[in-house]
Amino acid sequence: MKSPIRAVTLDLDDTLWPFAPIGERIECALHDWFVAHSPRTAERFPISEMRHLRERVFAQFPEHAHDLGLLRRLTIERALKESGDDPALATAAYAIFFRERNRVDFYADAEAGLQRIAARLPVAGLTNGNADLGAVGIAPLFVFSLSAREYGAAKPDAGLFHEACKRLGLPPHQVLHVGDDPRTDIAGAAAAGLQTCWIDRGDHTWPEALAHADLRVTTLGELADALDAHLHKEQAA
Repeated sequence: MKSPIRAVTLDLDDTLWPFAPIGERIECALHDWFVAHSPRTAERFPISEMRHLRERVFAQFPEHAHDLGLLRRLTIERALKESGDDPALATAAYAIFFRERNRVDFYADAEAGLQRIAARLPVAGLTNGNADLGAVGIAPLFVFSLSAREYGAAKPDAGLFHEACKRLGLPPHQVLHVGDDPRTDIAGAAAAGLQTCWIDRGDHTWPEALAHADLRVTTLGELADALDAHLHKEQAA
């Protein structure tokens, strides 16, 4: 790390928990709900067809690409409408989505590592997704969480990173962004002037064309160790 670190911005999905199991639970829970409350929708849109419908809705509304919750809601409403059922049922169906979206299984290292980091430095969530830290149960460890939906644009947009730094009251070079995605997290943060840490969960191969992150770790425990060493060295200087 090149200069003092005064705060951390932290990606959520695939950094604190894997998203794939969440996505599968959402699909199954929604389908089960439709079977019970809107059988015509369940028949017209089994899980595979609902997935295709979601892709069509996402493609139809690129202006809402930063708001995944809205696109989910629009998908549910479209499924109900095309099945000849009441679109008003979307509110209850979306509640099922929200519940399952925020049932997460943390990586084994994530909670303890996050607690160690948050005890030393302010931590802000910075996500393109729609996890709710209050519903997940870890909001007290964060000074705030900023989503692409709230800001109006998704990572790697530099403005999202700059808004987080503004809220932290710090210049970008004193903020370390931690995430799993080489392009949206690391390249995006670096272009915005933040220091960067790639948490390599094994889901991505580093693109040869990209400059390397300032730090690479495989667990949040490793990151906590690195930050402890960095802060100790700074204090001893």
